[in-house]
Amino acid sequence: MAAPGGARRQPLLLLLLELAGLMHGASAVFVVQDGNKTACIMANFSADFLTNYITKTGPKNVTFSLPPNAKVLNTSSCGKENASNPSLVIAFGGGHTLNLTFARNATRYSVQLMSFVYDLSDTQIFPSAISNETKSDESITDIMADINKKYRCVSSNQIHMKNVTVTFHNATIQAYLSNDSFSKEETRCMQDGPSPTVSPTTPHHSTSPPHPSPPHPSPPHPSPPHPSPSPVPEIPSSYTYTVSGTNGTCLLARMGLQLNVTYKKKDNTTMTRVFNINPNKTHVNGHCAPQQVTLDLQSESSTSLFFLFGMNASSSHFFLQEIQLNMTLPDAKDPTFKATNNSLRALQATMGNSYKCNAEEQIWVTEAFSVNIFQVQIQAFQVEGDKFGSVEECQLDENNMLIPIAVGGALAGLVLIVLIAYLIGRKRSHAGYQTI
Repeated sequence: MAAPGGARRQPLLLLLLELAGLMHGASAVFVVQDGNKTACIMANFSADFLTNYITKTGPKNVTFSLPPNAKVLNTSSCGKENASNPSLVIAFGGGHTLNLTFARNATRYSVQLMSFVYDLSDTQIFPSAISNETKSDESITDIMADINKKYRCVSSNQIHMKNVTVTFHNATIQAYLSNDSFSKEETRCMQDGPSPTVSPTTPHHSTSPPHPSPPHPSPPHPSPPHPSPSPVPEIPSSYTYTVSGTNGTCLLARMGLQLNVTYKKKDNTTMTRVFNINPNKTHVNGHCAPQQVTLDLQSESSTSLFFLFGMNASSSHFFLQEIQLNMTLPDAKDPTFKATNNSLRALQATMGNSYKCNAEEQIWVTEAFSVNIFQVQIQAFQVEGDKFGSVEECQLDENNMLIPIAVGGALAGLVLIVLIAYLIGRKRSHAGYQTI
């Protein structure tokens, strides 16, 4: 009697797993081979794309996934020494391509550049688009691993381009293969945290660092592969920062801030330290301008953290464009630490609305510096009545809502199936008797 019940529970379990998998598309394996049919690049991941386009009724955001029938194009290459770098080119849909170009030095390799080409004439993805043009976008990435090891990242990893955000899920990538298959050894991404075996409970978003140096002769990632980490402090407390000008408030930001800094100590060892911004010991400045809004935080220990927000007038969006850091590290070989990136495209939302993300976001500024942002809600330029406007949630928060919805729907369906089965069984049991 137990076997039939177990057989009925198994499809339900599969259904729950499938529904939970609605968070993103299914993973696919992509392989690039040389002329001898030997693999030089292998990748296994799923990916989502977020962009916007113009319709007759105005700008529209669209999210779509890399489909399971995506294919590796023959324009992919294993590269040639001092001539070209290995590249993986994936095509899907109506003329869309994702290109990963690799570079290496003596100890590490990386996805030096990622580019995405998308065709607005694809009406399935871009319905009612007023343009049929083909657009392209690109960015450097933080995808890197030791030579002869695979890159492994269970967490979601976002690559922010100018107009496109690519989110990788459960990614395994390796270039410069030595044995025609994935290595058993791996380099875990920073988003997965210090443990190589435990997936983090709160994934990070990642904004790519600036372009690394050319692979020959300079290494694309000069920092040593295994810097020593410092103890991670507690999650920083959230605080509301306000910047006002002659026309009123131009920036309203509620967030907790944490700095990740990698540097060389006086003994030439590499150290990674994490610092929390304490809002109670921070002096807040800022400036309002028609096209730019700035937030300048002068914190303890001579730490200066600067944010610049820009706008895209054509798409009516604001976004975080630049981060600068100046701080003093007494135990560093060079005590003055500076980092800047003025080509970011993070924390963006429609003008008049606010950007909100409950999940932790990690924004890469340089190879040696990134910012963790916790419980963020932010609005730049058009702030009415010193209050946040309508919320535009980050993609990770939206995806995280799918699991309880899917599981709840599956459980509701199960209750309905059991109820129908009970009613049918009861009806059949009464059908065997006749009134005398």
